[in-house]
Amino acid sequence: MSERAETAGRGRGVGPDAPEVVIVGAASRDLAPDDPRGWRLGGGVAYAALTCARLGVRTAAVIGLDPQARDAQELELLAGAGVLLLHVSLPHGPVFRNLETPGGRVQACIDPGRPLPPVAVPEAWRGARAWILAPVAGELDDAWADSIPANAYVALGWQGLLRVLRAGADVRRREPSAGRLVRRADLVSLSEHDVVPGTRPEELARFLHPGALLVVSRGAAGGLVADVTGGGVGSVAPYQAVMAAHQVDATGAGDTFLGALVTSVLRGKQGAEPAPADGVEAAGEGWPAPDLRFAAAAASFTVEGPGMEAVPDRAAVMRRLAGPAAQPFAEPPSSST
Repeated sequence: MSERAETAGRGRGVGPDAPEVVIVGAASRDLAPDDPRGWRLGGGVAYAALTCARLGVRTAAVIGLDPQARDAQELELLAGAGVLLLHVSLPHGPVFRNLETPGGRVQACIDPGRPLPPVAVPEAWRGARAWILAPVAGELDDAWADSIPANAYVALGWQGLLRVLRAGADVRRREPSAGRLVRRADLVSLSEHDVVPGTRPEELARFLHPGALLVVSRGAAGGLVADVTGGGVGSVAPYQAVMAAHQVDATGAGDTFLGALVTSVLRGKQGAEPAPADGVEAAGEGWPAPDLRFAAAAASFTVEGPGMEAVPDRAAVMRRLAGPAAQPFAEPPSSST
């Protein structure tokens, strides 16, 4: 195996400092003419890890990096937030060009990258209560499902598995399909733009296990959360988006949303510590239901600036929730790359 793994970041990830959540995926590089490097680091693993850490969750990340990304300044941002990092060297990483058009974002694949193989994580990480699988370019195969302890809460950013990637071509949708990663997940999140228009939650729920939650974001319209049952879905409920002050770049909004959802599962409503004992609807194996309003508020910050610096901390999210939050985004985020 040509890939090499090494740990980085602050702390040893043991004892009281052991991570509560482990996030897995390859970092992407998004071309950005206004950045001196010509690109910014992105990908679900980067945005979700920074979100969880800034919201107060002890966080670790298994992050695939190509040679250009290994010294990215964004890795210092993650380490500075307290994220424990396990670097996995990849010969090629996913590279994208995003073009905003009147009809929405058009994304081109410059390099589809290479798979991120399962690697041995530090033993203390295996005690994490939650895992977030955050593929950006289909780099996680079903073998990753075997790497996660059976009692862990698992969230999946489905978008990264719903892409057809070919170097030099625009990204196209891939039909949802059965797989062990999707089946293992207790929470699955995606955007309505990731599937064919008009796709109903019932059509997606058949790939998930009974008891899982399916969250479909719809930009300015908020989104839907569906309770998956053995027969399809038991209920489908809407949630509202939260207004951003302005929109600069939608990149990472969906990943911030997912990280905040998992934070609320671990810490209870509004990401508080400890999780409240009463008044919380059960989800799955006794886990609290995710706080969709809290997650929508966190995601609203990410669209307000380019790159990962826009990811908020919990104090900022709570201030926004205390204001006129039950309003739509200034513009709908349409991508979580």
